[in-house]
Amino acid sequence: MLDEEGMNAFIEKHFTRSAFRLEVLPQYTVDSDQGNVTSYLAGDPEPSWAHGGPWFDHLAEERVAGRRRYRVHIVTPPLSDYLRYECEWGYVYTTAAGEEVYILDTSETPPPTDDLLDHDWWLLDDQHVLRVHYDAEGRFLGAEPLPPSAAGVHRMCRDALMETAVPFGDWWSRHPQYRRKGQDGAL
Repeated sequence: MLDEEGMNAFIEKHFTRSAFRLEVLPQYTVDSDQGNVTSYLAGDPEPSWAHGGPWFDHLAEERVAGRRRYRVHIVTPPLSDYLRYECEWGYVYTTAAGEEVYILDTSETPPPTDDLLDHDWWLLDDQHVLRVHYDAEGRFLGAEPLPPSAAGVHRMCRDALMETAVPFGDWWSRHPQYRRKGQDGAL
């Protein structure tokens, strides 16, 4: 099992063309996010990093280099406070920087399959799979590289998800109710 540093090294090594991620949790407990989540819920203005910074520069550089980073997040309304934060203070900005984010809202579209949708995973360059493990509160426990034979079924799942999920911007524009009060009329 890889720790966070090992997972990041594995992704960097095997991501030369494409990095797909499936996210299924309603909350991720990331120590570096907790202050931002609290600020978001308190109604504070967006953070200074929202319009730039090293991560956004990195995403833009990947895109310019022809490397595709994309994800599908499966959500079931009502959205958790964390997912509202992740959409409004995360995906809005990462998509502007070059990441592709898609939403599969189970209240609008049923998942295309039951296979492989009970955990998070990465598919790198269509060949390398990492299964990501979290505890019940969404804390990262480790990432498990799967054998090469696992890539085929993960590609099929990814393709089915991409046929049914919608681009984040389209989904977000149809759901102003998830924004903070005063942010385009919600909550």
